Amino acid sequence: MDIIKQWFTENRITEVECLVPDITGNARGKIIPAHKYINDQGMRLPESLFFQTVTGDWPDDDSMIDLTERDMHLEPDINTIRFVPWAKEPTAQIIHDCFDSHGNPAEISPRSVLRKVLKLYENEGWTPVVAPELEFFLVQQNLDWDYPLKPPIGRNGRPETARQSFSIDAVNEFDPLFEEMYDFCDLQKLDVDTLIHESGAAQMEINFDHGDALESADQVFLFKRTVREAALRHNVYATFMAKPMEQEPGSAMHIHQNILDADGNNLFSNPDGTNSEFFMHYIGGMQKYTPAAIAFYAPNVNSYRRLIFGDCAPTNLDWGEDNRTVGLRVPVSGKNSRRLENRYVGADANPYLAMAVSLASGYLGVKNQLKPTSISTEDTSQNPYTLPHTLEDALVQLQACDELKEILGERFVAAYVAIKRKEYETFFQVISSWEREFLLLNV
Repeated sequence: MDIIKQWFTENRITEVECLVPDITGNARGKIIPAHKYINDQGMRLPESLFFQTVTGDWPDDDSMIDLTERDMHLEPDINTIRFVPWAKEPTAQIIHDCFDSHGNPAEISPRSVLRKVLKLYENEGWTPVVAPELEFFLVQQNLDWDYPLKPPIGRNGRPETARQSFSIDAVNEFDPLFEEMYDFCDLQKLDVDTLIHESGAAQMEINFDHGDALESADQVFLFKRTVREAALRHNVYATFMAKPMEQEPGSAMHIHQNILDADGNNLFSNPDGTNSEFFMHYIGGMQKYTPAAIAFYAPNVNSYRRLIFGDCAPTNLDWGEDNRTVGLRVPVSGKNSRRLENRYVGADANPYLAMAVSLASGYLGVKNQLKPTSISTEDTSQNPYTLPHTLEDALVQLQACDELKEILGERFVAAYVAIKRKEYETFFQVISSWEREFLLLNV
């Protein structure tokens, strides 16, 4: 706490945002005056905050919930202290880890789940290195959810209507927004790298530097808050929905990953630069456990619109080198940079859980010496769709996967399934405009 107090004093901090990433990957917590935060004897929040659905409901199955709503003790991660750059007064934000009354990590905290998986790697003397690539759309403000989303108006006074992949001029249409976004990122020391225009109308992609998995998940978590805030200041929305518009492609969060040994050598490469057996087992694990992991990579009902109808989204379990039609891509790189790109993850995924499950799948592949299928060298986008078709299908596969449940935690998986099943059921109760248009008078 002395380090935090010194940082507050040096930066004249008056308020603190105490952040806890929830199941969806959004920020929960408290806002506290800085002097009270320093003098507090221990901040607490109820464990039930992790059981809330995206609609604010509670799952029907509460067998894994303590109905007394017991408190968790929150501990600040001093590595996450940052400014809130859009606040009027000097304000800090700190991400917190959650613990029970005995000092054990909260089983159902997404950050705890990722830490648990990283501990498995640490025990082996391995260090994961990851780099997320996050896509998102800018859209006009939508005040009535009965109306479809529309691309925003750029500085030329017109919305985008044509595909503008990698267009510099199309990005420049929103220069004031992105300049403010980059300023906010710089003040928070977010390691954002390249900004490009993706194939959708006003669809962008931001790349992050390669680094520690927990730090990378924190960066994605904070970046989502940042770009949403920057967009609102320019009277548009930034959305990370997996498939926000019917005629546009979906948004992904591709996760590049490789594993280093204790000496910093890339375990995915042999000394001669060829693919190692370790790498092949890792790919084999990703292939075997992806059907169950889809429940985390595609966590919302909308996610499956991206996978099934999303143009460039993967449709099967193939892997290949320099092939963007597969779900598991090995980019062209030297032996020190050899990595695997997980292309299944949607932009709507919780970054902590997506990285945890991706790394857990590869870990299981290595430990069980699983073998991958033959490399795919052709366009696989037209091959049969072999992934779960709905969130409910994915949850069934997750419940049947004992290996992932053991690594992630039985109670956590039970809670996650209950939450997501409630969300699916809530969605299924809504009567759509399609049903009113085609069924009302025709059946």
